[in-house]
Amino acid sequence: MAVKPIILTPEGYKKLEEELRTLKVEGRKEIAEKIKEARSYGDLSENAEYDAAKDAQASMEQRITTIENMLKNAQIVSESDVTTDAISIGSRVKLYDIEFEEEMEYTIVGSTEANPDEGRISDESPIGSAILGHKVDEVVDVELPNGEVIQFKVLEINK
Repeated sequence: MAVKPIILTPEGYKKLEEELRTLKVEGRKEIAEKIKEARSYGDLSENAEYDAAKDAQASMEQRITTIENMLKNAQIVSESDVTTDAISIGSRVKLYDIEFEEEMEYTIVGSTEANPDEGRISDESPIGSAILGHKVDEVVDVELPNGEVIQFKVLEINK
């Protein structure tokens, strides 16, 4: 079975590498200290601090494995891959919401990097998937999960 590539911008790739380094170096050291301290409390069979530290360790190791796999399967979208002709992953777009008569700006990213609060929407989100491939001045119908359809006009496409 083919593994689905993880689409990342260069910034997203770097951010994951930094998180991995932090977890491996600082995170493991902190957890080891917590485990060592919890062991000093005595009987491990009824030691809540020890159990919590071991759970935190397992969770962190799982995150490390997840990030390593993401980086191994990463497909990096560089700025040279992005054009201003049509919307693609990596595009910064300005849209006009026809119903609410307001402009909004988004950067289209892979699902791993999505953060709507920062204007970074996934290519798999309803808006992201609907606008992919569209050009300036086109009107795009976006079907929301509740079945409602909203319309956006593409105003600008930037790198």
